[in-house]
Amino acid sequence: MDHAGEDRVAASLAAARRTLRAGVEKSRALGHALARAGPRLEEIQVALPALEAAVRPIRAPHGELSAAGPHIDRAVGPAAAVLKVFDAVHGLERPLLAPGGGDLPGYLAVLAQLEDARRFLADNCGLAAQWLADIVEYLGDRDLADPRFLADLGVTLEGLRAPSGDLDGGLLAAALDILEAEFHRLLADHSAPLAMPKPGAAAAAPARVPAASVKKLSLILDRLLANGRQDRCVATYIDARGSVVSASLGALGLDYLRDPAQDAQALGPALEMWGRHLEFVVRRLLESERQLCAKVFGQHKDVASACFAEVASQAGVLDFLRFGRAVVDAKDPIKLQRLLEVFDSLNKLRLDFNRLFGGKACAEIQSQTRDLVKLLIDGAVEIFEELIVQVELQRHMPPPSDAGVPRLVTFVVEYCNRLLGDQYRPVLGQVLTIHRSWRKEVFNDRMLVDAVLNIVKALEANFDVWSKAYDNAIMAYLFMMNTHWHFFRHLKATKLGEILGDVWLREHEQYKEYYLSMFIRESWGALAPLLNREGLILFSKGRATARDLVKQRLKTFNSSFDEMYCRQSSWVIPDKDLREKTCNLVVQTIVPTYRSYLQNYGPLVDQEGDTGRYVRFTVDSMEKMLGALYMPRLRRAASIQIKHSSDKITSAMTGLHRSASAVK
Repeated sequence: MDHAGEDRVAASLAAARRTLRAGVEKSRALGHALARAGPRLEEIQVALPALEAAVRPIRAPHGELSAAGPHIDRAVGPAAAVLKVFDAVHGLERPLLAPGGGDLPGYLAVLAQLEDARRFLADNCGLAAQWLADIVEYLGDRDLADPRFLADLGVTLEGLRAPSGDLDGGLLAAALDILEAEFHRLLADHSAPLAMPKPGAAAAAPARVPAASVKKLSLILDRLLANGRQDRCVATYIDARGSVVSASLGALGLDYLRDPAQDAQALGPALEMWGRHLEFVVRRLLESERQLCAKVFGQHKDVASACFAEVASQAGVLDFLRFGRAVVDAKDPIKLQRLLEVFDSLNKLRLDFNRLFGGKACAEIQSQTRDLVKLLIDGAVEIFEELIVQVELQRHMPPPSDAGVPRLVTFVVEYCNRLLGDQYRPVLGQVLTIHRSWRKEVFNDRMLVDAVLNIVKALEANFDVWSKAYDNAIMAYLFMMNTHWHFFRHLKATKLGEILGDVWLREHEQYKEYYLSMFIRESWGALAPLLNREGLILFSKGRATARDLVKQRLKTFNSSFDEMYCRQSSWVIPDKDLREKTCNLVVQTIVPTYRSYLQNYGPLVDQEGDTGRYVRFTVDSMEKMLGALYMPRLRRAASIQIKHSSDKITSAMTGLHRSASAVK
């Protein structure tokens, strides 16, 4: 081998050695690298199933992936719209929750947007969730996504398919609370009580809440009722307006309604107040509340009716009706007039009652009003028709012991005059007409007049019976004089007197004159002849005999005068004019004769110095004594009752014959 060949072999070996050394170093480095990469490979191995699932759609057939696209688009569209509305709801928080601001229409417009958004969400949240659930099911059925991911997504969508009511995070509830507070504030700002007007003031119900405030209340109420807050706002309204009504009534002093008196004297003034107060409550207080209620509640008529009924109950309408019932039950000599007054008050307010309390919510007021009206009509008619029976029942009662006017006479005369007066006649006629109509009968004003005339005629028939009951004829004359004169004086120039006529009245005046003359002649007229001059004028001698005659006649006169005076001192003539006239006639009948007798024959008695035994009265003292006769004495008011013909007590009229009429 030549030298050149050897060099070539050596060079090749050197190159191979270098290559082998480099390979060994690389293998050593690779081994070190593999040792370091072992744990990482294990992590990759664990993650391979998930990576495989993630890239599975990429591995899915192109046709299936293309078919899923339109389904996903249709589901995502509604969901995106719902999300957009949610974003809009969040944008309403600031204007709805910001404090202050007096623009109620603007606030309600924003609230309307929130309500629209809530309705949209309520209608579409479930639908959008259902569409998304369908896509999840579609992807799962075709193995186009990770089953675990799809399962979690399905659980979330299941909750969205039946959304809760709190779709706005409580924003609507907070806004409604703000409206409720404003509703309460507006009512509180106009809570001043209504004062009862003075007599003669206009009867129209005043507008107590400004129109602008009423409009606001109505707008707020519409939204509150539309959002299920009826009970709360109605309670707020009733509480506010009920307080106003209570405060208005508090100034009237209505304690008499709770404990009505049972006697005539206390019932009269209370009944007068009752009529005025009831008219104020119905025509002014409740009428204004009804108008306010109707305007605030607007188209919600059933709610308005129930609300007003509660406010009316706080006005004590039922208390007023119970007072009327107490009048029906009370014992009162002029109960018929009381019943007519109550009926008249209710009848004047009949249209107002029908308008205010016509709804179902006021059924109790309607029922009690109907019952009270029926009791009033039945009671009034029963008493009126019974009056003539009561007069006839008194016919056989003893007459007044003082020969005065029987209380029954004064009562009936005054009673009938009132019944035919302008205040009671039309009311009584209406009551009788209604009562007869219930029985399918007809009644007219002439029948009312005839009924009253029959009562008066029945009373007249009592006079003769009563006068015959006296043992003393003179007392009977005085009684008849008093009674006939009372008829004349108290019926002249009256409604009843006009109906009876002048001829009838003059007859009673003539009866008075007749019985007056009979009374004077049979009583005091019988004393004057006791002072006769028989046997005295012709005496020219025998003064002792004349003196004895004078003494005897004066003694007889004094005894008769004492007896007459003592008896008649307990008798009365109630009428002042008639009493003065009668006393003057008595004086004229006795005193001139007595004066003349004393002037002519008194000296015969004076001579013996024993004048006091025979001349017991001076002329002046006798005149004063006679002038003071027949004075009515104060009498304790009788509490007497007349019985019904069926023994049922119907009114406190009994024993009216026992007291004389008042001094005129």
